[in-house]
Amino acid sequence: MVVPLLLIPFLLLFASIGEADYMAYKDATKPVEVRVKDLLGRMTLAEKIGQMTQIERLVATPDVLKNYYIGSILSGGGSVPKEQATAADWVNMVNEFQKACLSTRLGIPMIYGIDAVHGHNNVYNATIFPHNVGLGAARDPDLVKRIGAATALEVRATGIPYAFAPCIAVCRDPRWGRCYESYSEDHKVVQAMTEIIPGLQGDVPANYTVGYPYVAGKNNVAACAKHFVGDGGTQNGINENNTIINRQGLLSIHMPAYLNSLAKSVSTVMISYSSWNGVKMHENGDLITGYLKKQLRFKGFTISDWEGIDRITSPPGSNYTYSVEASIRAGLDMVMVPNNYDMFINDLTNLVNLNVIPMGRINDAVRRILRVKFVMGLFENPLTDLSLADQIGKKEHRDLAREAVRKSLVLLKNGKSSYDKPVLPLPKKASKILVAGTHADNLGYQCGGWTIEWQGKSGRITSGTTILDAIRATVDPSTDIVFAEDPDADFVKTGNFSYAIVIVGEHPYVETSGDSQNLTLPDPGPSTIQTVCGAAKCVVVLITGRPVVIQPYVSTIDALVAAWLPGSEGQGVTDVLFGDYGFTGKLPRTWFKSVDQLPMNVGDPNYDPLYPFGFGLTTKPRNS
Repeated sequence: MVVPLLLIPFLLLFASIGEADYMAYKDATKPVEVRVKDLLGRMTLAEKIGQMTQIERLVATPDVLKNYYIGSILSGGGSVPKEQATAADWVNMVNEFQKACLSTRLGIPMIYGIDAVHGHNNVYNATIFPHNVGLGAARDPDLVKRIGAATALEVRATGIPYAFAPCIAVCRDPRWGRCYESYSEDHKVVQAMTEIIPGLQGDVPANYTVGYPYVAGKNNVAACAKHFVGDGGTQNGINENNTIINRQGLLSIHMPAYLNSLAKSVSTVMISYSSWNGVKMHENGDLITGYLKKQLRFKGFTISDWEGIDRITSPPGSNYTYSVEASIRAGLDMVMVPNNYDMFINDLTNLVNLNVIPMGRINDAVRRILRVKFVMGLFENPLTDLSLADQIGKKEHRDLAREAVRKSLVLLKNGKSSYDKPVLPLPKKASKILVAGTHADNLGYQCGGWTIEWQGKSGRITSGTTILDAIRATVDPSTDIVFAEDPDADFVKTGNFSYAIVIVGEHPYVETSGDSQNLTLPDPGPSTIQTVCGAAKCVVVLITGRPVVIQPYVSTIDALVAAWLPGSEGQGVTDVLFGDYGFTGKLPRTWFKSVDQLPMNVGDPNYDPLYPFGFGLTTKPRNS
């Protein structure tokens, strides 16, 4: 066929228009890096800075999302669509936000994030797993991986693809209010527990590039290793404080678990509020850009903590423009603003226009954010549905949590002397038993902080089984159970009890509100122990996020169990108390005699604990 010369320019024009209209970033058959490059090349400065901005759902109106091209939304602790929200409530909310983001010029989907740190803990009816300290006691990487996979399913059931977990802090001082978020004082235990990452994200394919983000599919979520780095080493255990240690110490104690996390292709890394030798981590370019991004070749994105950049200055926010400049230049990619988005966006825009922050730094940040979004399939599946709604709190997940509780329990004492017959396991058939203590029938206390509300809460705050519920379901029907939260001595002495179970501990707390320089049990815990154990054979079960002062009472206690913060499945405690399973847990951290010894960690000179790191008595199941 001969084409008339007159038509050739028109054919070339149509061909070029077709080529110009082709958007490689929308083509799922193209490699991720090709799609990232194509999309980045189409974006304005406003669109790029929008991608770097994460805002709280309470300020995320459709107009804000569209006008500022917002790249991410989060639920802070306890920030929910409504009280006792269902999967449908969550999915509908997330989809409405997403539709607003998809309606922008380039249609870039936002990524929704949430603190799912011991299960999907903000969500009513979700399975609440033991906090990390208990999982560190279990010493079972496969268990932790299965917990990660179950958590991912429950998070995805609510339409959310991104979890701010795991916390891989190495807590070196139990006075720190976040110590229960740490698996152990020993970095080797923390390293082993990073197996939760392939649980959350899916198993990385063979020969996958180390440090390159990975999310297997719609049943998995992007994970977040936090808080980079040294958050568990602050002076006197004060939250957000200064970690004073030389570089070799930082790299040998606090950094190793990040290497494991990158080897498992963790998608994001959250920066710590804390400082290292006086330099705030949120402005530490040497460690964020120099070490994490360049030396370790991390290719996912870094994210600030909640108002983390504000804390660079003292008081927080006193020189916000400096905070924006310092954090972005240091290597922060996404900033959890979370409310004053207009101030952040205006300041960052001005800093780029004034050439204070180079465009290359902005492009690096946005490239990393887009890379994670493409890797996780967010462009192909930006909206979600209710196909996973039945995953929330399902029996298999509760059974898994119950298994985790069983394996996390640490038996510290079993008989007043080595000559005594062991107290545990307890007989299920007894004439009358006393159950006492503030934590025996309080699901909120059992779950701890980061449960339904940010700081946690007292009472039946969600679905689950208290330890008292579990005792009633476990003992022989002929056994008379008497529950008295704080009985007096006469009541115990005249009660003719076969034995007593005392369940006491800490009240829920998170972060700075949990910092404690004395680590004493709140009243009436100590007096309940002394009253009951002074008048009856007793087992004391401690519900705490960390070792607490217990030495003054140990001599009066017949059997002592550290149950940590077990979560929603109290049957895991009775499974072991009554001998259906044996005790296997080992202390993930040193149990001190006195707070005057702190900080004290295994391997320290003059190491003189009440119970050493790794200690834990074992029992055989009753039928073995």
